[in-house]
Amino acid sequence: MWIIGCDFHVGFQPVAIFDRTSREISHRRLQHPEEARAFYAALAGLVLVGLEACGKTQWFEQMLAEMGHELWMGNAALGTRLA
Repeated sequence: MWIIGCDFHVGFQPVAIFDRTSREISHRRLQHPEEARAFYAALAGLVLVGLEACGKTQWFEQMLAEMGHELWMGNAALGTRLA
């Protein structure tokens, strides 16, 4: 299982990556959308992506859904998970 923390920006996303199998943590900066698509498509197995609620994420949400990855979107101001 992969757990990805994503700080979504208009042109890029810094991500923190946790591989539950190896217990490794790594970081990357992905450019939108080609590099992001290649990165998420290469992840096998269960993938959970956490993202703070913000605008302009429709393409990203759709891409993750097409790949079968789970997206958790949270509201940092309220400290809650939206989806």
